[in-house]
Amino acid sequence: MIVKKHSLAPGSAYNTPYHVIRGSQQGPVFMIVAGIHGNETASMKAAQRIVNQLRHGSRSIQRGTLIIVPILNKQAYRKRIRGVPDLNRRFPRYNNEAASHPLASSLCRLMRSYHPSWYLDLHEANGLSQRSKRVLGQSLVVSPGNPAVPAVRHVLKGINETVGVESLRFNIRLRSRSGTSRMAVSRLLGAKAVTVETCWSLNHADRVHYQMDIIYRFLRYAGLMI
Repeated sequence: MIVKKHSLAPGSAYNTPYHVIRGSQQGPVFMIVAGIHGNETASMKAAQRIVNQLRHGSRSIQRGTLIIVPILNKQAYRKRIRGVPDLNRRFPRYNNEAASHPLASSLCRLMRSYHPSWYLDLHEANGLSQRSKRVLGQSLVVSPGNPAVPAVRHVLKGINETVGVESLRFNIRLRSRSGTSRMAVSRLLGAKAVTVETCWSLNHADRVHYQMDIIYRFLRYAGLMI
């Protein structure tokens, strides 16, 4: 396994690191992005912790290539705000459309460069999906008809078996939202694309744990890990 650190949007105000982890065997390309919204700190912590585990050898990728962007929107993260404008509404909505923000453009170039077949967008949301269908906390969001739907159902079953409190269990949400990175990578590249949403009201350490557990379950399902 080889772990290398690179820069996204180098030389600009949006410069932020990303990491490329290559397994020893051929396999799929899997991309994980956190920090599109700068106040969703548990998702960023989870992404960085996974990078650290892979770098230090406590976890490993056997097959394929994993790209992780732990904090995409560093300007919003420094202020602990969602971001103005909302970066997750600035990605291309159509195949022939350009992103409407320099950072979204940089991420799209990275997507096209590696052409991931899997994509996880890590977020956090208000409310518990078990209590209301109108909220996204504790949910996995995927567009109707996206090829990731079977994987989402498999991961949901596994993660919910570990969650003892019923109200904290995860649900699938079949939703499309134009302008998001998830929709862009799905439309542009046909990727299996999923948004992970943990609930803000939970303990920070628990949210990090859920994010990491879900990520590793997807990586195993996709065949990058044993």
